[in-house]
Amino acid sequence: MFAGGRCEIAAPLRLGEPAERVSSLAAVTPKQGRSGELLFVTERHEFGQGGRLCLVEEQDIVYRSGDGSAPRHPATLDDSALPEPEGPWHLRLQPTETLLFRFSALTANAHRIHYDAPYCGDVEGYPGLVVHGPLPALLMLEPVRRNAPDRQVRSLSYRLHRPAFAGEHLRADGTPSGGRASLRIAGPREPRHATAEAAFA
Repeated sequence: MFAGGRCEIAAPLRLGEPAERVSSLAAVTPKQGRSGELLFVTERHEFGQGGRLCLVEEQDIVYRSGDGSAPRHPATLDDSALPEPEGPWHLRLQPTETLLFRFSALTANAHRIHYDAPYCGDVEGYPGLVVHGPLPALLMLEPVRRNAPDRQVRSLSYRLHRPAFAGEHLRADGTPSGGRASLRIAGPREPRHATAEAAFA
């Protein structure tokens, strides 16, 4: 499961120029959770062009032990309920099966929880297709892009709290404060599916 991550941008990547990515394991930490043993893994990716480091991304991934004690999820989804807006920047979203299929293809993610509805319900116990972990991080940046197009994001730190599902109405909210912005993804079941802090250059 994707749990969160961080991204530091030193310089923008330039289109048309060769780029290099160096990936490594930054940390591996076993923990005991309510649903059994967990393994927290932090992947680090460094992107460079022309001998300079442009950005560093870290992704936190959680692996469950697979002992059958999965977290509880709602039995059904309400695809009509709307979350309340919170910040001055907000954007309504409703992820579709098509969007999740395209995002799977874009990110080379072949996990069946994102495209196989019968598998989601019968095997994993989810009420619908699961929204990819990195997608809320991107969606939280959309109100920033729309409301502060002249501000360059220098860093983003985000955490995923609860899964969201295809068909649910979601809302991306943002609250700017000086050189930063607090961001969240809200849904009808959860006021904080995901949260993030963006810092501007």
